[in-house]
Amino acid sequence: MNKILAVARWEYVEKVKSKAFLIGLFLTPIIMVGMGVIPSLLATQEDKTSKSIGVVDGTGQLAVPFAHRMQTRYMLSDGRPNYVVMPIEQVPGAPVEESIGEADRRVASGDIEGYCIIRGMGPADTVVEYRTRAVGDFMLGARIEETIRGIIAEKRAQGLGIDPRVLKELQVKLDLRTVKVSKTGEKEDSDFLKVFFSAYVFMMMLFFLIVTSGQVLVRSVLEEKSNRIVEVLVSSCSPTQLMAGKVLGLSALGFTQIGFWALIGVAATAQFGLNIVAPVNALLLIVYFVLGYLFYAAVFIAAGSPLTTEQAAQQVTSYLVMLLVIPIVLALPAMKNPDATWIKVLTFIPLLTPTMMALRIPIQMPQVWEIVLTIFIMIVSIYFGMVAAGRIFRVGILMTGKAPRLAEILRWIKTG
Repeated sequence: MNKILAVARWEYVEKVKSKAFLIGLFLTPIIMVGMGVIPSLLATQEDKTSKSIGVVDGTGQLAVPFAHRMQTRYMLSDGRPNYVVMPIEQVPGAPVEESIGEADRRVASGDIEGYCIIRGMGPADTVVEYRTRAVGDFMLGARIEETIRGIIAEKRAQGLGIDPRVLKELQVKLDLRTVKVSKTGEKEDSDFLKVFFSAYVFMMMLFFLIVTSGQVLVRSVLEEKSNRIVEVLVSSCSPTQLMAGKVLGLSALGFTQIGFWALIGVAATAQFGLNIVAPVNALLLIVYFVLGYLFYAAVFIAAGSPLTTEQAAQQVTSYLVMLLVIPIVLALPAMKNPDATWIKVLTFIPLLTPTMMALRIPIQMPQVWEIVLTIFIMIVSIYFGMVAAGRIFRVGILMTGKAPRLAEILRWIKTG
């Protein structure tokens, strides 16, 4: 045990003092927060100048009220209208395509930002086309749609003899609040974004920890094999002790990193009064987090021990990382129907158990037998995974040259 702790201490101290670790410790949360906050700030940033918008009105009834509402409803901070609407003149009797061609030329020359084409407003659904050089301004498109919809609704109401003011009074603003009811009858607010965020944060933390620690573990073995240091190490301790020390040391390194980020998250939630994860859910998530990391550590050791080149290591680790992406892709379907049979089946696959349970627990707590069984499966998988990894590690760390075949690796496991 003393030798295992000595290896673990050396791995931890050497890596925790490195510049790469210290930079990643502080830079990663900054990047993650920046990726979530900066795009939102940029998307909601107000325009500084007015935008010119054209309109080709095939009905002859919507251009004037459309221009009035767009120019009076949406204003810049300095009091100027956010949009200046310019109707595209139409020659009486000429086809509307001539006005469209003229509007296309004005858009191409930069004279106007874009223009709307309104061909009619019959009893069926009306289709309005908006042409522009930049199609990424979703806010402008939503405002145009809302404005034209309101004008057409008022005109239809007038045609039916209904006062448009009555139509506005009939519009109801409704806020839907989702309440989660547990099996014991307890009720709690359940915001979809909060649930998705808590599961997403768990998956991303596990993803980053496994990617960084797993690659460091594989690279550490490769460096020692290439420098022939491993022969000196195994003369002082057994391969099993060396592997156990590496797992403990790098696990402590990873948990130090995640613990630091978790403290930042707790401080942020306390500062802003947020309650992202319930205490019971948080405890279960921590259990699956630790079990998932230990299992993946065994998988990375088993996969990295026989490798002899950096290129092969990157290829193998990329395949393993792809398994962690599967739950991220399945996040929305799993949240929509957490009791689906295929979701439950994926939950009992050890490579996916931690992340799939992270998706299910915040939405709808799985049954007790599912929690107990998945934890038992993870513990058994970790045990057999570590045994298999130890046997592969014991032979693989001393191998150089051509990488062994799968049949040979399986023989190492059986005869270990």
